[in-house]
Amino acid sequence: MVTGLEVVILAAVVVLLLGSYRVIHTVRPFIVNAVVGLVALILASMFGFGVEITPIVLLIVAIGGVPGALLVVLLAYLGIAFTPITLVITGLL
Repeated sequence: MVTGLEVVILAAVVVLLLGSYRVIHTVRPFIVNAVVGLVALILASMFGFGVEITPIVLLIVAIGGVPGALLVVLLAYLGIAFTPITLVITGLL
């Protein structure tokens, strides 16, 4: 026999499943943009355009996709932002 508690738990599970589906459905384009943008950044690094990957860069790439990645690479190439950190050690030898 089905009790009221079981019906409430079943309803709660159905609501949670529908809610998680909506969240995943909403977030999926950002994940795809981030992955494609990161691939673009890796390809740019292979061709000599170094970019430091930070949370801000990931956010720009996730929202902008490939155009966002191109913007980040352009800003890093021009030395405006997102340039990789280089340590210059002089006078030690």
